[in-house]
Amino acid sequence: MLIILADLVDAMLVQARRDHPLETCGVIAGAAGSNQPMRLIPMRNAAQSPEAFRFDAAEQFQVWKDMDARGEEPLVLYHSHTGSPAYPSRDDVACAAEPHAHYVIVSTDAACERPVRSFRIVDGRVVEETIKPVERYASPAAQAVPSHNLIKELS
Repeated sequence: MLIILADLVDAMLVQARRDHPLETCGVIAGAAGSNQPMRLIPMRNAAQSPEAFRFDAAEQFQVWKDMDARGEEPLVLYHSHTGSPAYPSRDDVACAAEPHAHYVIVSTDAACERPVRSFRIVDGRVVEETIKPVERYASPAAQAVPSHNLIKELS
């Protein structure tokens, strides 16, 4: 199960709708070893395509380096699908390289009944998991983080 702040789910939806008709992408970082996604980092879709996404290699290197310096790791990797359901494509599965991460797909297709879905992808095996949006995490340490620090500016 992915327990995630509702503000982060909303931010992924806003980004996906803003970038439509191109696929959007990004990462949500959290403290290393935790299960609490905290900081949304929108990234540029280097593929610039409505049918695919690819992190820009230089940007990805810098984002992962920054997470490492902050004691964070990628807890959620997300991207959008613009004309298809929120389910991993063959390319999504083939490129899944973070076995501990949640893979969230946001569909901007108006006909999609479940526009936000989360999956675990390990060794080519896809398992859907429940998403539980919450207003705050149960841990007192996580509640002390001001919400304006949770989401990197969507510019």
